[in-house]
Amino acid sequence: MEIERKFLVRDSSYKQLAYSSSHIRQGYICSGHGRTVRVRLRDDEGYLTIKGPSLDGGLSRYEFEKAISREEAEQLMRLCEPGIIDKTRYLVSSGQHTFEVDEFHGDNDGLVMAEVELKAPDEPYQKPPFIAEEVTGDRRYYNSHLRMHPYCLWKGQ
Repeated sequence: MEIERKFLVRDSSYKQLAYSSSHIRQGYICSGHGRTVRVRLRDDEGYLTIKGPSLDGGLSRYEFEKAISREEAEQLMRLCEPGIIDKTRYLVSSGQHTFEVDEFHGDNDGLVMAEVELKAPDEPYQKPPFIAEEVTGDRRYYNSHLRMHPYCLWKGQ
């Protein structure tokens, strides 16, 4: 079970605080009704991920992830629905947690989000200074939604 909170990011200070970064490209073999089958290339590593629907407003959902070879991921990307998510992920420590900060590219350029994974929905965590509005459960910010309704089309609304 994956439990996470998502936030918008107010400034670029996360880049100086990051201890690691990687390039991610991901596509969706299928997505709908809160369920997704995702293929991801993270630098030279491949992953196949299946996520179930959330039953608590987007705070938690079932997730299964399996490492696959880069070649397998590249082959599976050819089966994906239209729209690829392209982003750089920065890892930032804050207290006992790691915040994953995603800086989007392409049609989602200008969008920067952070998420933190928790062990329990009410687990306390320390917000780093770059954290802004919480968007947990707001489907507009799901990667599977952004590939079909990119940020460039709705950011001014």
